[in-house]
Amino acid sequence: MANTEATEWKPKHNPWIVCIPIMMAAFMFVLDETIANVALPYMAGSFSVSRQESTWVLTSYLIASGIVIPSVGFFCKLMGRKNFFIFSIILFTVSSFLCGIANSLPMMVITRVLQGFGGGAVLPLSQSITLEMWPVEKRAQSMALFGMVVVIAPIIGPVLGGWITSNWSWPFIYFINIPVGIFCVILAKKLIEDPPYARKQENVKMDTLGFYLLIGWLTCMQVVLDKGNDADWFGSPWVCWMTFFAVTFAISFFIVQAKKKDSLIDITVFKDANFFIGTLVQVVMMGVLLASLAILPQFLQGLMGYDAYLSGLAMMPRGMGAMLTIFLIGTIGSKINEKYLVICGLTLLSISGFMLCNLNLQIATINIAIPNFVMGIAMAMCMIPIITLSTATLTQSQMTNASGVQNLLKNLGGAIGTSIVTTLISRKAQAHQSFLVDNMTMLNDNFAQRFYAIQAQFQTSLDSITAGNMANTMLYKQMLQQANMGAFKNTFEFCAMACAVIIPLVFLVKGINKKGK
Repeated sequence: MANTEATEWKPKHNPWIVCIPIMMAAFMFVLDETIANVALPYMAGSFSVSRQESTWVLTSYLIASGIVIPSVGFFCKLMGRKNFFIFSIILFTVSSFLCGIANSLPMMVITRVLQGFGGGAVLPLSQSITLEMWPVEKRAQSMALFGMVVVIAPIIGPVLGGWITSNWSWPFIYFINIPVGIFCVILAKKLIEDPPYARKQENVKMDTLGFYLLIGWLTCMQVVLDKGNDADWFGSPWVCWMTFFAVTFAISFFIVQAKKKDSLIDITVFKDANFFIGTLVQVVMMGVLLASLAILPQFLQGLMGYDAYLSGLAMMPRGMGAMLTIFLIGTIGSKINEKYLVICGLTLLSISGFMLCNLNLQIATINIAIPNFVMGIAMAMCMIPIITLSTATLTQSQMTNASGVQNLLKNLGGAIGTSIVTTLISRKAQAHQSFLVDNMTMLNDNFAQRFYAIQAQFQTSLDSITAGNMANTMLYKQMLQQANMGAFKNTFEFCAMACAVIIPLVFLVKGINKKGK
């Protein structure tokens, strides 16, 4: 079926040229998933909110894009895929300007939601258009190009965001999208064309019930993920109710999609084992990627004293490792079984997580750079092949829907992963603090010796009582730093274990026939 469809339609322009606006638009969308990470403390200060409240800037974007992704198929039929793609870029670009001029957290969240609505369709459409322009046996090459967007963009986001925030100000991390968006629209209008099955159709019906259930599910879930930790999770009645509604809406949504003829998404793609397993692996990987990109800047800025630019710079080796690996995969990847690449990549990803578990407050920048470099290699090594494997057994006409479903779940994975690690850091810090406080007593010889040594230093210019109070204050601050340090180490360990657990799933994926038979 796939070969028949491939011979029915071929692009008029060279696929590599057509990919220019497609990849630029996808790069711009994925970049905005992480570019705000290092700027969150500055945004929190501008809006006079806490750091945890400022994470709404990240998760609202992911959830909003998740809402529109399953609707991609409907809007492509209603407007034509090319027109919808261009409309999405325009909405994303306009919303980026509004994000830059936001002067309060509510306004920022609203504009980020609009930005997510505009950008949500960009990635699945970019993936499906890119896949369709090449035959099955050449999809590995196209996915190497697409992988540069999926892997590198969120990795260099903190670096670029840190540089812009330090040298200009945080609104410019959104203003830079405006010229890129205009350029993408111009090129897309000239180069992209719709295959017969992706053109505008008549009498298109919208799955209104499914759309409302999707909005209810994702909105309730976002509120629970973002505010649950502050409210003591299920110790709060309203969190229990919101969780109940989220689960109810989610179950109802999938029941409606399974039974309704003109459903919002076609969930029959999950019958394909490669797609199901490959999507599950990508969800976990995206959760680990976005979670690590969210908490590592917190560690560097909160505990190590780095500014936005330096924290982004310390993470730059991740992008270098990814680019090196993508180049190698593009050169020799066709000679290596994709399954082995994914397994090696996940193994390295887990190793890099355990390497971050060895961090302490006296480390040099190189101790941050090496695990990030390994993580960049790992992400590129497994992300590109797993995308190729997950879509290898699908037909051309299934690509748009499958890409939408896959990217919806990846977005959810990213949002859930970010919320989980934020909660882990908060809870583990409390646990470590409780343990350390129990040992901060004069009955503990080590503590007593440290206290008297610090007090003696202060007594050179202060009275003994004031010197004792200042010694206590200094030791308490050190205790908080160590408690938070322990929490970050536990969280990186959790990410490492999550990657290790999904490795056996890859053995269940079918390989690709290199000869295209």
